[in-house]
Amino acid sequence: MNMKLDPWGSVNIDDYSKLFDEFGIMPFEDICAELSDPHRYMRRKMIFGHRSYDLIKDAMKNKEPFSVMSGFMPTGGGHLGHKMVMEEIIWHQKMGADAFVGIADREAYSVRGISWDKCRQIGIEDYIVSLIALGFEPDGHIYFQSESENVKDLAFELSAKANFSELSAIYGFSGETNVAHMVSAITQSADILQPQLSEYGGPKPTVIPVGADQDPHMRLTRGLAHKMNMFRIEGREDKNKNKFFSVRSKAAPEGSLAEIAERLPWDTKLFEGHIDIYGADDYNKLLETVREVEIENGGYAFVPPSSTYHRFMSGLQGGKMSSSVPESLISLKEDPKLAAKKVKRAKTGGRVSLEEQKKLGGEADKCSVYELLMFHLVENDNELAEIYDECVCGKRMCGTCKALASELMEEFLTDHQEKRELAKDRLDDYGL
Repeated sequence: MNMKLDPWGSVNIDDYSKLFDEFGIMPFEDICAELSDPHRYMRRKMIFGHRSYDLIKDAMKNKEPFSVMSGFMPTGGGHLGHKMVMEEIIWHQKMGADAFVGIADREAYSVRGISWDKCRQIGIEDYIVSLIALGFEPDGHIYFQSESENVKDLAFELSAKANFSELSAIYGFSGETNVAHMVSAITQSADILQPQLSEYGGPKPTVIPVGADQDPHMRLTRGLAHKMNMFRIEGREDKNKNKFFSVRSKAAPEGSLAEIAERLPWDTKLFEGHIDIYGADDYNKLLETVREVEIENGGYAFVPPSSTYHRFMSGLQGGKMSSSVPESLISLKEDPKLAAKKVKRAKTGGRVSLEEQKKLGGEADKCSVYELLMFHLVENDNELAEIYDECVCGKRMCGTCKALASELMEEFLTDHQEKRELAKDRLDDYGL
């Protein structure tokens, strides 16, 4: 495929399965079956892939600390595509995650040239207010990149581990790319790793819900997390096929390997630059000890972040959803009655005639109206399955779905906008 995923461009992904081979993204379907109460995006396979989500699954199952983090670049109005990410953040928060939401004003300034004041206005009015209205709880963390000393300081440290060649390979940067744009990419990594700072409880699994176009940020950050850590744990085998662990120093302070060896309950052999551990029957204990020593010696011991990837919604007129084409999307601040009219004008998967529709059935998988029902408007899986079956067997006509979707869309937006007004009065609860 040789696809270049561009977080700031317009990417059209025709075959999501190719991302598994091209970028090492894992299918989400198998891990979903192990979740006790998966979100509808998970159940309906709109979340199609992941990196290391097993860490999040285990943390939820064992009631252990974990975080969720994602962000929004304040360049335009929030719409149904942004609502997907908001819902995923809120679901993880309800599952026990410490939730972080960053408003990427540094990115908007460097990539789109939007003023700082405009970034703040859009960030609050179009994203934060809707996030709160959808159910984000005050115990989470909402911040602007430009106002977060944690993020700015961490971005500076991370930049010492990155170079232009790496950024160019991941993002396609060239000699024409401005330096602020490169800094904004590193700042994204600082956003992602911030939940693991000591003031938030230290290293822990952290999941980033994103669209597939944002995967370059994940690849960069996972690489930087490895580079920042002082130690590397490897599984090894001696000439007699005996397996053991080796903890290897990556420029760790002198004496820190000896500290690890002293704290471990197993047989250890200390060498210059590494320790070999024999008989270790508890990998988590080994990992915990290594992380403790790293943090005590001024390191971070980052857990490489996990991620989930969701499918993109189609535009209402077919093709891609684009903020530059108002008829292709529905804003969260849109007049509910006008939004309902948009739905009635949307492209469907219907046949060219009523007779052909009854004979061949509709093509729900190509229908933007069915997508609205599946992504946003119908919570009950059985009800959605009935709509799908009636469509593809020719019992259900497009007008019926349009009437249902337009009514539900008007109801949702009316309710959401009422909750937005209440959310505006609660901004102080979120430190804004």
